[in-house]
Amino acid sequence: MVDSEDTPPVSRRPHIVRLALFAAALGVLFYLVAVQRVIDVEYVRELVAATGPLAPLTYVVVSALLGAVLVPGPLLAAGSGFLFGPLVGTFVTLGAAMGTAVMAALAGRRAGRDSARALLGPSRAERIDVLVQRRGLWAVVGQRFVPGISDALASYTFGAFGVPIWQMAVGSLIGSAPRAFSYTAAGAAIGEFSAPLAIAAVTVWCATAVIGAFAAHRGWRAWRSGR
Repeated sequence: MVDSEDTPPVSRRPHIVRLALFAAALGVLFYLVAVQRVIDVEYVRELVAATGPLAPLTYVVVSALLGAVLVPGPLLAAGSGFLFGPLVGTFVTLGAAMGTAVMAALAGRRAGRDSARALLGPSRAERIDVLVQRRGLWAVVGQRFVPGISDALASYTFGAFGVPIWQMAVGSLIGSAPRAFSYTAAGAAIGEFSAPLAIAAVTVWCATAVIGAFAAHRGWRAWRSGR
């Protein structure tokens, strides 16, 4: 039996093209939204505030959608804190983070999972499946702790590798909580001119970054060893 890992390059070409186009689309989207800032987040906040009592729920939905199109999460979380304060704002940020994770994972699964599995071949794909079943949830949690990585881009990747949606939602809830508080509290501190709140935000962010770096190192070693 011929393993698909030995499939001639010509049969892999459509999968490579598909993944390249998907990556290019995300790259263009990231450039437009995160670099060129074609979306005015301040204007969005004003529209949300105008919805009155429904503003927190509205912001969850709007922020989840904006996060999925790669508007930077810290900016959205800070806006939540500015609008709703540190307590309500943190819950709003967590709801939006979960929504973004689920939407991005579904899109990644739809656009790239079949191609990713075809390029990996059956044995590697099976190994990925086993790792996902054993550690998919905690991989999502750990990624959320690592600073400097776009959660939305990571969610697209997790989706392409077949991480179940429930793991994306629960992992995002658990893993996003510390940074959700940090960025939301920072936004609230700006609105309330609260030095203690700002100090708490920085402290939690630093602790999360240290834990994230350690978890990333351990995760990489476990992946290399195949455990």
